[in-house]
Amino acid sequence: MSEAGSGRGSGSSVPQRTPWSLVAATAALCLVSATSVWTAGAAPMSREEKQKLGNQVLEMFDHAYGNYMEHAYPADELMPLTCRGRVRGQEPSRGDVDDALGKFSLTLIDSLDTLVVLNKTKEFEDAVRKVLRDVNLDNDVVVSVFETNIRVLGGLLGGHSLAIMLKEKGEYMQWYNDELLQMAKQLGYKLLPAFNTTSGLPYPRINLKFGIRKPEARTGTETDTCTACAGTLILEFAALSRFTGATIFEEYARKALDFLWEKRQRSSNLVGVTINIHTGDWVRKDSGVGAGIDSYYEYLLKAYVLLGDDSFLERFNTHYEAIMRYISQPPLLLDVHIHKPMLNARTWMDALLAFFPGLQVLKGDIRPAIETHEMLYQVIKKHNFLPEAFTTDFRVHWAQHPLRPEFAESTYFLYKATGDPYYLEVGKTLIENLNKYARVPCGFAAMKDVRTGSHEDRMDSFFLAEMFKYLYLLFADKEDIIFDIEDYIFTTEAHLLPLWLSTTNQSISKKNTTSEYTELDDSNFDWTCPNTQILFPNDPLYAQSIREPLKNVVDKSCPRGIIRVREESFRSGAKPPLRARDFMATNPEHLEILKKMGAASSIDAEDGLRFMQEMIELSSQQQKEQQLPPRAVQIISHPFFGRVVLTAGPAQFGLDLSKHKETRGFVASSKPYNGCSELTNPEAVMGKIALIQRGQCMFAEKARNIQNAGAIGGIVIDDNEGSSSDTAPLFQMAGDGKDTDDIKIPMLFLFSKEGSIILDALRDYEEVEVLLSDKAKDRDPETENEEQPSSEHDPQNQSAEPMTSNSQEVDLADQESPEESSLNSHPELLSPADTDNAASVSPSEQNSNPTENHEPTSLDGECTDLDNQLQEQSETEEDSNPNVSWGKKVQPIDSILADWNEDIEAFEMMEKDEL
Repeated sequence: MSEAGSGRGSGSSVPQRTPWSLVAATAALCLVSATSVWTAGAAPMSREEKQKLGNQVLEMFDHAYGNYMEHAYPADELMPLTCRGRVRGQEPSRGDVDDALGKFSLTLIDSLDTLVVLNKTKEFEDAVRKVLRDVNLDNDVVVSVFETNIRVLGGLLGGHSLAIMLKEKGEYMQWYNDELLQMAKQLGYKLLPAFNTTSGLPYPRINLKFGIRKPEARTGTETDTCTACAGTLILEFAALSRFTGATIFEEYARKALDFLWEKRQRSSNLVGVTINIHTGDWVRKDSGVGAGIDSYYEYLLKAYVLLGDDSFLERFNTHYEAIMRYISQPPLLLDVHIHKPMLNARTWMDALLAFFPGLQVLKGDIRPAIETHEMLYQVIKKHNFLPEAFTTDFRVHWAQHPLRPEFAESTYFLYKATGDPYYLEVGKTLIENLNKYARVPCGFAAMKDVRTGSHEDRMDSFFLAEMFKYLYLLFADKEDIIFDIEDYIFTTEAHLLPLWLSTTNQSISKKNTTSEYTELDDSNFDWTCPNTQILFPNDPLYAQSIREPLKNVVDKSCPRGIIRVREESFRSGAKPPLRARDFMATNPEHLEILKKMGAASSIDAEDGLRFMQEMIELSSQQQKEQQLPPRAVQIISHPFFGRVVLTAGPAQFGLDLSKHKETRGFVASSKPYNGCSELTNPEAVMGKIALIQRGQCMFAEKARNIQNAGAIGGIVIDDNEGSSSDTAPLFQMAGDGKDTDDIKIPMLFLFSKEGSIILDALRDYEEVEVLLSDKAKDRDPETENEEQPSSEHDPQNQSAEPMTSNSQEVDLADQESPEESSLNSHPELLSPADTDNAASVSPSEQNSNPTENHEPTSLDGECTDLDNQLQEQSETEEDSNPNVSWGKKVQPIDSILADWNEDIEAFEMMEKDEL
């Protein structure tokens, strides 16, 4: 492990730009020069309003960062609902999500360069001192190599980059002597053992203290990793090599990228989601631009920009052509099979693909960037946030939203490329939604369910590293930033690396490995800055004309109008492919289509295989027991004012909160607390929502006892200490096997952690008022204004009056009911019934299963007429042909599914043979 050359010392100066570094910088930044070319049809935003929004972003950051430092530091992350830090091992495990936590003050390190971008240089200097004084990188903790690289190594390098910039300015950081860089180097060496594989792909996890494979390491047995996990290392590792002169880091990251490129599917030029780190075999053969692959593509293009290696651009362009040919179905981006790229692998999209429009801006392909971004914005306007996954007809597939920044990132880059004030309005909407729905007294809480508005007790470090950085830069003018942001490139975690690294310590051989695997025509690649006259025709309404057809794509278009239909089919007058959700066994036209599938042409064969997969998924879902969706408990009294929303389990008896009613009232503990006998304190719960503990009797019995005491509702709190909706499946309270029609009040269930939030509030404040509903109620704008902090430095100093109401029950007929996903790709998780005779639902089911007794949404309503027309048409055709007896031709569905399963197994075997 030799070190060639020395790192950039504290007293060294930034090297002068060479012609090559100018080329690399231009490739990254030429698009932003287009801001002066034109502005779109949206009304320009005044400088005063931009400054106001920028200041609002600063205040929001102070609220999040200040609460982390006050309530959580030195823990890795803040738990904003319980106002404490999340420490690995002290909280219930959340699975892979916890692999980002390494007991190294993650949020502080991830926020370092954000402090400088937001012109908080004094806070930055103090934060750097805290990192150097308190952070230990030698903990006995198993962490994700990917997350540790982009968040911690990237955070240290971004902090170092701006620390030396500030030192050269002569006012701040005069004491700094590359300490952050030395920490980054220490961490880099700790990550290197992960690359000890025959392929050069790193293990997905490593023990910071013991490395890989040692008995104490508790890791090193994994065989698979995701493509993004192995392909998102080159920027940080190369920067570490260029800063320090230790070439080994860049060499290892390049080797991993080379191997991924070699293993791409040659006919489609696509890569899969997961790969075996020892054999190089693709484990998951679906391909897209979202979770599992996303930043691999991002780092190929940005590695060319930062390092100036032509092979990275060649590879990116090859992949990009395949993406636009197979995956891009404007405005959608749908996963496909790498061996059968004309076949969609799934019918939903995940939220991580929201970064892709920003990458397309960097590439110079503006039109599809505008289209996909607008589609995503319409989904956000429908659900307030971008769900973790949503279907092709824009229903919620996974309802969580952990405050991801990718959409804000793409919004920023589109504004920089176009200068269109429309994107400022988009950013304004993001700010308003964050403050309205995610802001809580101790920070910003992730959304547990975008349909109900319930919160999750998490505030990930990337929220401070990325969200506030992109939002502030969106509204900032050049003079608002104390350095030239154009001299840096953003990593996938939005950390800043200087472009002058392209000419520093260039000891890595720039052998063009791309040409070893495929012959490339140089004419296919763009080597210069895109022509802005081509990107942006001399038409002020250009971007608006692209967005306009997508304005109502979410709310008013029928799903069938969104799914890709081959152009040749339309030209020939053929009908769209048959979808499983539309199939009717009594429809002769549908049966005729089924007979043709697989026989007429390759296109029919692909349609048939897709139909079979959809039908199997749909049949599996329909066989599952119908479950109720989650409910919400919203604390609306002082000092919460509706900002805390808890995920609650529903009951199969009592008042159905989905049927246009919500219940509002003050809470009171019942005596006895278990509610299993006649209450001894009826005067305390009369006209209030009773708090009762789970156990010792049936839920229905508890409900009857508090109802007899005059309670208007009940909240059952789990007696299993430490249980939480963050880690446990949704809990659903069942009846007692008898007639429960006599129970008229709403009953909801809270796990111990969520219940303790209400109990703690009841202990700290004399009166606690809550709202029981199927989704969180919007806060009063006037109350919102009163809630705003009186000082930028005192984000908690808030004065507001609690929401008031003259009645306990409010009609919610005009509010949209939660939408369900049409397909469910997660296994069903059922907890065994206990003494409370309860049913349990997994988080994936609560996001996917159809809700019972819900009114049709506007989306479904718009399509009703078309569906009726098609059904009437098929009935007419059947009646007009009396010679055909379709009843004799109907094959049992179980038999059909069995045949289809055999076909799919054969198809999968064919894929394996092709490898």
